[in-house]
Amino acid sequence: MRVLVTGSQGQVGQCLVKNLLAKNITTRALDRTQLDITSPQAITQVMDEFKPNIVINAAAYTAVDKAETDSELAYLINRDGAKYLAQAASEVGAALLHISTDYVFSGARNGEYQETDIPAPQGVYGASKLAGELAIQESCARHIILRTAWVFGEYGNNFVKTMLRLGVERSALNIVADQWGGPTYAGDIASALINIAESINTNESVEFGIYHFSGLPYVSWFDFASHIFDAAVDQNVLAQRPELTAITSEMYPTPAIRPANSKLSVQKIKKHFDIDASNWQQALNYLNKYCH
Repeated sequence: MRVLVTGSQGQVGQCLVKNLLAKNITTRALDRTQLDITSPQAITQVMDEFKPNIVINAAAYTAVDKAETDSELAYLINRDGAKYLAQAASEVGAALLHISTDYVFSGARNGEYQETDIPAPQGVYGASKLAGELAIQESCARHIILRTAWVFGEYGNNFVKTMLRLGVERSALNIVADQWGGPTYAGDIASALINIAESINTNESVEFGIYHFSGLPYVSWFDFASHIFDAAVDQNVLAQRPELTAITSEMYPTPAIRPANSKLSVQKIKKHFDIDASNWQQALNYLNKYCH
């Protein structure tokens, strides 16, 4: 198996590279300075040189609020970059594994979102990611689109790291309590993608298409913060937990609307690939890794 990873310096990208190399899988990992995915010529050159049979696209424009005023760049990376990678993968006979997001949904429904539910993004970020999904579906038959939510891990910026930093700086915090989802450990996303890649590589009968992967149990941001601070105190990462106050989304306005419901059903990925939901509580057992 020869795996090309784009966006190798991102939260999931770094986990992917670490896990692939640990398995001695032939890997070429490129960050944004090494491969501009908005350049078809650059992509073609890399594909021709490396000849991957699996391409994992972990590159994305993920600045949700900034995207509202920077839509051109968001679409360039999330739609056009995804399309160019899909076209190039198809040309060399590689399968494309691509990370997408809960933001393709409005968040207005009750219960879990299924892969078959109709997307209705509420902002530029979600709309640009949906456009990327559609471009991949049109350009590369052998694709897996993995929608995930509330990603956190050792690398990059994320909610867990922000909470740990604020927990040192402040004695009290207001946390949104009316948005619900499944926190997802970046290392678990990487493992899921590698498991899928190995299934494809061994010529198993793989059903290509869209899959959801996130953590269980579902919680609100307020609940998630509470778990983080309990774990931080237990592990002596923080001396004491700050006082938390539950607030509504209206009390914490942001340029981009966040989905109130980001609960993604993970039944399909379990059925087809025997991949379990991300165990985010277990991932909080090693919080000292997040403090750098």
